[in-house]
Amino acid sequence: MKKAPQPNPSVLLRRLNIKFPLLGFYDAPDPALFKPLVWPKENDCVFTFFKSWLKGKTLHLTRERFGCGGAGNCFWSIQMRSREGFIKFLVEDEGLKDSGELMIKSLTSRKPYRADHGSLFIGPLKKNAWSYAKTITFFVNPDQLAALMTGAQYHSGPEDPTPVIAPFGSGCREIVPFDDAGIAQSSIGATDIAMRQHLPPDILAFTVTPPMFERLCRLDQRSFLFKPFLQRLKKSRRNHKLA
Repeated sequence: MKKAPQPNPSVLLRRLNIKFPLLGFYDAPDPALFKPLVWPKENDCVFTFFKSWLKGKTLHLTRERFGCGGAGNCFWSIQMRSREGFIKFLVEDEGLKDSGELMIKSLTSRKPYRADHGSLFIGPLKKNAWSYAKTITFFVNPDQLAALMTGAQYHSGPEDPTPVIAPFGSGCREIVPFDDAGIAQSSIGATDIAMRQHLPPDILAFTVTPPMFERLCRLDQRSFLFKPFLQRLKKSRRNHKLA
């Protein structure tokens, strides 16, 4: 089945004054769709390329060229060190979990990403590559994050999948945090302290599946985007980016 055209986020971005370009994560066969391209050097964090994304460039990852070990493990299940050494590094050296047992449970509780093609691309959202988009990420300040979370809840009922999650994981894992990208779901990201050095200090990420992106893009004048709560928030931030 042919995928519908990319939804138009212009109203959403304008109402929330989101200035950073939207970031797409793509699993696609043709690098030509994503030019201009950049490639990681060994041990480069995915978010090292934040400034490249702002300039319109797309990061090209392959099984042979993925940057840091975290990305290799996240996207291709490549283990750069022994299992025991990896757990020790995360628990004892970096102190990310109370015990090795907890860390192992955390790492094995989530489905690994399974690539459809030999190349993955992370860069500005492109309409002509929409059919290959797996997730879309907004870079936002706390007020914008709150508004997007409200938007993610707007069409959701208590019987639906949890509309907003915030799972534990590496920065690159937070770009693809969903077990099923075919349902409307979103995730708070850029909470991995190892990668935050590459972002402005007041910026977090809000990553969504394509179905959730479609929902957010069809928020209209009946929604909170045009109602008093948001207007009062904007007024209180006259010198803030959301104002």
